[in-house]
Amino acid sequence: MGVPVSMEVRERARKIRLLMLDVDGVMTDGRIIFDDQGREIKVFDVRDGHGIKMLQRAGIEVAIVTGRESAVVDRRAAELGIRWVRQKAFDKGVVYREIAHGLEIEDEEVCFVGDDVVDIPVLRRVGLPIAVADAHEDSKRCAAYVTLCPGGRGAVREVCELILQAQEKWDEVMGRYR
Repeated sequence: MGVPVSMEVRERARKIRLLMLDVDGVMTDGRIIFDDQGREIKVFDVRDGHGIKMLQRAGIEVAIVTGRESAVVDRRAAELGIRWVRQKAFDKGVVYREIAHGLEIEDEEVCFVGDDVVDIPVLRRVGLPIAVADAHEDSKRCAAYVTLCPGGRGAVREVCELILQAQEKWDEVMGRYR
């Protein structure tokens, strides 16, 4: 078992202390659904959420940075115990620096997962830039790794497993299930 990655990506993943995620197109499939009351509905993958919890148990921080604002995101973050949540982040580079500084984390210790051109400034800065399988081509060109799974359909779990395996924490995290 293992996510297929190059040695370079594995080396970068060994240094990660913070996983930063976009929402629409990464934690979800990018679709935004409104019900007849105007309430926003997003669909999250439960396995992605479990991957986040596994990563947190291994001592890795998780943050959410999104350009939109939605109560659903706050609720999902609360369920997952993600304390660093920034919505309406129109300049993700500024928000990225704020969070990394607050956690006293260097660029090479951050993995950012994005899917669109607004994510490029952060993808260019972090130690492990990742684009989801169905990301915009320009975002993919900035990534050190492109997931096999699309956004909202296992991409986040794939990244969590990649980091845990590179840091040789997979067996420890899996111990509770064996």
